[in-house]
Amino acid sequence: MGAKPGRTVTTLENNYTIEQEIAARSAARRKKLLIRRLSVFFVFSLLVCTLLISTLVSREAALKAKETEKAKAEERLTELEKQQLRLENEIVKLNDDEYIAKLARSEYFLSDKGEIIFNIPKEKEKEKKEEKEKD
Repeated sequence: MGAKPGRTVTTLENNYTIEQEIAARSAARRKKLLIRRLSVFFVFSLLVCTLLISTLVSREAALKAKETEKAKAEERLTELEKQQLRLENEIVKLNDDEYIAKLARSEYFLSDKGEIIFNIPKEKEKEKKEEKEKD
């Protein structure tokens, strides 16, 4: 009773059992190949998905960088357009002799005959305005 029972059933050695055994081995081999193919397909699919996602993320980052660059370029364009308008206005003004005379008087302290130029420092002007406001 304490001994393990051995195999007491013998297998039949006829064509049917041999065919069934071959079919079972073939099915097991096909199942193993199917599992291998599915594993390879899964790994390949995972690699392709990873590649696509990384490409998508890098393109998104590049797109955001280009958008910020575009915004900066548009700001620079508006600044340059304003500067161009200002310079065009300056050109128009420089064609006027009165403006040139006024500019020469204010910037280069030039004067006409009989004129005397007084240079008043800006700090004193501010102090005078403050004193007048206090009174």
